[in-house]
Amino acid sequence: MKDTFKHKGLRQQLVQVVKAKGITNNSVLEAIGKIPRHLFMDSSFLDHAYQDKAFPIAADQTISQPYTVAFQTELMQIKRGDKVLEIGTGSGYQTAVLCELGAKVYSIERQQELFKKTSKFLPKLGYRAKKLIFGDGYKGMVEEAPFKSIIVTAGAPFVPKPLLAQLDIGGRLVIPVGDTVQTMTLFVRKGPKAFEKTEFGEFRFVPLLEDKN
Repeated sequence: MKDTFKHKGLRQQLVQVVKAKGITNNSVLEAIGKIPRHLFMDSSFLDHAYQDKAFPIAADQTISQPYTVAFQTELMQIKRGDKVLEIGTGSGYQTAVLCELGAKVYSIERQQELFKKTSKFLPKLGYRAKKLIFGDGYKGMVEEAPFKSIIVTAGAPFVPKPLLAQLDIGGRLVIPVGDTVQTMTLFVRKGPKAFEKTEFGEFRFVPLLEDKN
């Protein structure tokens, strides 16, 4: 688990790439510049860790492209102490970004293999989620609701109603919606039944898995 000067230099270059693509939130850029992304990846991809690309990890999942992570995080408008729900812990990289921003993170992972690996790995780097569970992201985490913001890190064919229901008034749900290509979508809860929806272009994600058991 080494983080060298070379890695730090490559991260700063990555920050500039992400910035050039339109990310302006300094806290998000600082998090990208600080978190050792190479430690979240399979060893065969280490040389590529600071390219602005998604790469495979265990269980047929991917570690998202840094720009995508930054884009989704920026849309959430996180303030220190915000209670945030993450659907799809994955490698834990997005989780680390949320922790770095001072959010209280609750996270759900559907893949047992990834859940076991990431729940052991994140604390070693000093990132502690409030709660990390193995479960069905479509259901959210009703016992901990409401949340200031919810982020979905996999492509959802539709917007799960439980996630909208678990948002605070004024809360934000950031979710990529679609089958093969997803549209990044933001829902802001304006009232008990009122939501404002904004769409932000196309992205590609691995599919959000539903619990079939």
